[in-house]
Order: sequence, then structure tokens, then C-alpha cells
Amino acid sequence: MRYSSVAAAVALTLLTVSTSLHGQRPDDQIDPRSLALLAQGRAAQAAGNLDGATDLIETALAVDPRNRPAFIVLGDLAQARGLPGKAIRLYREALLLEPNDRLALEREGAALVSKGAVAQAKGNLGKIRTLCARDACPEAASLAAVIAKGPPVQTVAATTLPDKIPTAKQ
Repeated sequence: MRYSSVAAAVALTLLTVSTSLHGQRPDDQIDPRSLALLAQGRAAQAAGNLDGATDLIETALAVDPRNRPAFIVLGDLAQARGLPGKAIRLYREALLLEPNDRLALEREGAALVSKGAVAQAKGNLGKIRTLCARDACPEAASLAAVIAKGPPVQTVAATTLPDKIPTAKQ
């Protein structure tokens, strides 16, 4: 009698856990609607419609947040707009889903170089070379070229000073 309530609770727990695990999709299955929206977003990007592409790809991520290629394309769009910090964050989201994604590592490394973080980009290059081991990776060659080129030179806009500097009256 004392054990029947405990046994019922254990049985109910096992039933709940097994049902919730059965309803989940494996990590490698991305929702087809998300993939279709990603394809539309890439087409909009190719056509030069960056705003439309961003909207479509963000919608693809809302449909399925495990869509790693969508994070990479959004990072590319951020880079095209001159937002390397945002691009780095998006590439890192892709790397959270798959830490060995060579394309995401290469693109993140290029964005890091554009921000001036060459040492971190070299770390990404080392990871890519480790993943490639024997093969010649185009991602490693591309990132090595970006690192060799170095961060972009930023110029400070010259400001003109007024002829007379106003003074505070006391």
C-alpha cells in the first residue's frame, strides 16, 4: 500500500519523459519550411535586396532556430552592411550548433580581422587547419589570405575648427 503511490509516480514520470523524447526531431532534420525561406532569402540576397533577404532569413530562423546555414547567411548580410560585430555574433550562433563548421569558422575569422582581432582570427585558422588535417581546405586558404591582408585602415575624418572658440561668460 505504501509503495503503490511511489510506483504510480515513477510510472507517470517515465511515461512523461518517454513521450516528450519521442516527439522531438533529431538535430539534423531542419524544418522544410525554414529551408524554403532560406532559399528565398538567398535569392533575394543575390538580387541585391538585402532588407528582404534579412527578413526572409530571420523568418526561417523563427520557424526553426536550428537552421545553421541561416545564421551564416545572416552573418554574411551583416558583413555586407559593414556590421562585423553583429556578423561575429551570428557566426558564433552557427558555431554553437556545430562547433566544427569550417565555413562559419572562416567567416567569423574574417569578421574578427575586420574588427582588428587578428589573434582570435588566427585561432580560428588553427581550428580550421586541425579540422582539415590532410586536405587542403579552401576555407583555411581564404582566412589565411584575409589575415595576411590585415584589418582595414580606418581614417579619422578631419574636423574644421571654428575661427573663434566661444568662451563661457561668467
